[in-house]
Amino acid sequence: MITADHISFIYGSDHRAVDDLSFHIKKGEIAGFAGPNGAGKTTVIKMLTGVLKPASGKAVINGHDIVKEPLEAKRSFAYVADNPDVLLQLTGLEYINFISDIYKVPEDERKKRAMDMAERFGMQESLDTPMREYSHGMRQKLMIIAALTHNPPAWILDEPMTGLDPSSAYELKNLMKEHAAAGNSVLFSTHVLEVAEKLCDHIIIINHGRDLYQGTVEELEKKNEGMDLEQIFLNMTGYSRENGDI
Repeated sequence: MITADHISFIYGSDHRAVDDLSFHIKKGEIAGFAGPNGAGKTTVIKMLTGVLKPASGKAVINGHDIVKEPLEAKRSFAYVADNPDVLLQLTGLEYINFISDIYKVPEDERKKRAMDMAERFGMQESLDTPMREYSHGMRQKLMIIAALTHNPPAWILDEPMTGLDPSSAYELKNLMKEHAAAGNSVLFSTHVLEVAEKLCDHIIIINHGRDLYQGTVEELEKKNEGMDLEQIFLNMTGYSRENGDI
């Protein structure tokens, strides 16, 4: 459902931010996308969603090549970017309707889905308020609600839990589980392997744009017996407690 096929991206003349990366997320799966800051996660997500064009390889969403069939591909996914500070002059409801109009979501369907999610995230009383008056966490919740209102088969979420309070993070995890249980797919980036351990069917770990690991957290722990997830992650990405890197 979500496929990266040997994708690469080069910034400037020679900085290879993503280097020949491949993965596939099937129907019914939740995949965690992990790596340190600067690992290339957001660049990969931008290639998957059509914000950036791969230097080589291809990204395919629900059978549609994002470069060759951009409209069909974009109808197939919901995208939550890593920055919620967009169109802040709009109220929350105006932004939801703006995104719903782009995806041609019928009035009755958008109202039901948006209001259901607003209730789950505790945003019902804030929808008529301009987003410039929202906290960062409120803006993040509104971006999630608006992105998911058209309910496409694939969700691609870039650090979606940043700024969320515990109850909202819990609701988002439940939404991911419900979406996958209905036969859909979810890819979300995270720095926290403990979240991936509890939520994901498998994880993808990259650093410097290169594939370090793909598989389950359980398999990763078996390969690194005696170490906690934090130490495994630090070792894989080149950090060391003993050398004082943290």
